[in-house]
Amino acid sequence: MSLRLHTVTGQQLAPWLPALADLRIGVFREYPYLYDGSLDYEMNYLATYTRCERSVCVLALDGDRVVGASTGLPLAEEVDEFRAPFVAAGLNEDRIFYCAESVLLPEYRGRGLYRAFFDGREAHAGKLGFDTAAFCAVVRPDHHPLKPADYRPLTEIWARFGYRPEPGLVTRFRWKDRDHPTETTKPMQFYLKSLEATP
Repeated sequence: MSLRLHTVTGQQLAPWLPALADLRIGVFREYPYLYDGSLDYEMNYLATYTRCERSVCVLALDGDRVVGASTGLPLAEEVDEFRAPFVAAGLNEDRIFYCAESVLLPEYRGRGLYRAFFDGREAHAGKLGFDTAAFCAVVRPDHHPLKPADYRPLTEIWARFGYRPEPGLVTRFRWKDRDHPTETTKPMQFYLKSLEATP
């Protein structure tokens, strides 16, 4: 196995979009997202990163195969659903780098790649002069019918990485769950980290 990380920015991501779209659809079908995605939507969504010169994507490659990826871009260049809670809270979105998602195939987890994803995005954001990193995660009820019995939330890991939930900083986003016939709205909690405190 030749597992390695490869970081791209802006338009450099374009050749990787189909593989990244397939990866997102597969990983996000798992709980807690339960996302019933389509390739057309994913390709359109991911094109945002190719149009943003300051975006970043940290790819995990096994040979030439994309087995994981982590994306980010300045919050000010994200969609309104992600920006609006920060504007309403009076936070300066121009100082915040949005760490959009990290997706990794199950068989590659537990090897330190998840941490490397965060480190890579934070390093990129720091070089660009951002002082805060943020991401959001879906909030599901404790007794969701599709919640696996062995499911462990990532909140403890995020805390070890320095991210804390910001009370009241919540957005809502719509997508189709794999067990629903139509799209439904879900709450998503934001987590923040000061990059100024990062060694």
